[in-house]
Amino acid sequence: MVKRTLGAAVAALAFALAAPASAQRTLTMGVQTPPSALDPHYHNTTNNTMMLMQIFERLFELDNRAVPQPRLAESMRAIDDLTWEVKLRQGVRFHDGTPFEADDISYTFARIPTVPNSPALYTPAVRTISAVEIVDPTTIRIRTHEPNPLMHFDMAAPFILSRRIHGTNPATADFTSGRLAIGTGPYRLVSFAQNERMEIVRNPTYWGPPEPWDRVTIRFIPQAASRTAALLAGEVDLIDYVPVQDVENLRREPRFALFEVDSVTFVYLFPDSMRDTSPFVADRQGNPLPRNPLADRRVREALSLAINREAIATRLYQGLATPADQFASPIAEHRLPNLPPLPHDVARARALLAEAGYPDGFRLTIHGPNGFFPSDQNLLQALAQQFTRAGIETTVQALPPANLFTRATNREFSLFMTYFSSYLTINPLRQVVATRNPDLGLGPFNRQRYSNPAIDEPVRLALTTMDPERRQVLTQQAARALLEDKGVLPVIFLRNTWAGRRDRVVYDPSPVNHTSAVHARPPG
Repeated sequence: MVKRTLGAAVAALAFALAAPASAQRTLTMGVQTPPSALDPHYHNTTNNTMMLMQIFERLFELDNRAVPQPRLAESMRAIDDLTWEVKLRQGVRFHDGTPFEADDISYTFARIPTVPNSPALYTPAVRTISAVEIVDPTTIRIRTHEPNPLMHFDMAAPFILSRRIHGTNPATADFTSGRLAIGTGPYRLVSFAQNERMEIVRNPTYWGPPEPWDRVTIRFIPQAASRTAALLAGEVDLIDYVPVQDVENLRREPRFALFEVDSVTFVYLFPDSMRDTSPFVADRQGNPLPRNPLADRRVREALSLAINREAIATRLYQGLATPADQFASPIAEHRLPNLPPLPHDVARARALLAEAGYPDGFRLTIHGPNGFFPSDQNLLQALAQQFTRAGIETTVQALPPANLFTRATNREFSLFMTYFSSYLTINPLRQVVATRNPDLGLGPFNRQRYSNPAIDEPVRLALTTMDPERRQVLTQQAARALLEDKGVLPVIFLRNTWAGRRDRVVYDPSPVNHTSAVHARPPG
């Protein structure tokens, strides 16, 4: 094991160790999915964000009720449709003592689109910004080249860096090594061992109310049974992604408490529908097919009809999931209302395959994560069995999340499974299925290069429409077009569950599935 230590945090660690042992408050968390890097702009994904939000800060933070809370900004107001005035918090310093300054904002926004080899950039958050003007040391004006009704949401996304500390072209490896993992957040990094553990200590010079934990240890434990075992043995105080089969046992055990919330996370399948041929489809004999069956909408609909979402939610997830009806969470703003359940009809699926020219079906490999969300590998197997019953002979390849997303970004798959989390319906539309355009910040998660003008045009208009009623109409127009085309196949909505030692921790459950010390408090 190679353990990387952050020299800049030595003072903080000494501060923590100098306190009387009886006064020490420590927290140990068993977390399923490690971050892929500690570069705050490298990979816009839940497992990275929840680790980084302890060390770095944004202008605003969306709380667990989706309300923007001031962080490095105290307020933001629209002067006109193209100008936003932001009042910055005074007296903030980075962990090494460097002051937070107004020009750190423009520096950060300029870096975001330039991070090399990123699986998913934060570009959508800064896509409309044309200039950042410094009015005075505590006031900036953000000018946009088009109206942006999502500005408060967007400004709660990028973590802010320091021009002085992080310099020209900071490398992702220098953040992950700890050398540049210096933010303004409530905790300071002490050490990070990739895929193993992360150590942080309370930031004694934090501008806000002090955090209750002097020291926090995060152990990355991808195996579900091992996380539960660590909790039962007292090795950790809190675990996330509680295994479905352990929930009721832990609920009955008085030593432990469960912390649960309906999430804004939805699991979906992304078919490779834009290429003439696809790498993981073949005929029944294993020979390459001359054309890609997933490019045919009828085949994508057959796949959707083959999925028994109700059985997956009730049997596999034992009620800790619900069947997905669309590509938006149940509480997402502007989701399609009053939709019936997506149908499960194997006979109709087989008829559509025959109609598309595949009366004997074909072979397919489905890819997905192992250790990214609860029972993900079991869900892959269940989906493969359901596709096979409908005539598509399906095998499974489950991969570690970092490997999966790197390969998915390289378009190596015919069909892969992942999830997305958002309080807004427009956000997955612009990030996942809008035609990929890095210059406009559209489609950073569009790993299959899906493209549909019936979605792109209303999404484009919605993203520049300040009138909420008109924006809702446009968002729902795009959502209906996606649902009709089966560009992605929604599967389930997840319920987020944590378990903790009742005498050690109380957790505020996060709808976006963040496991972070900032959501944890001692009992009492």
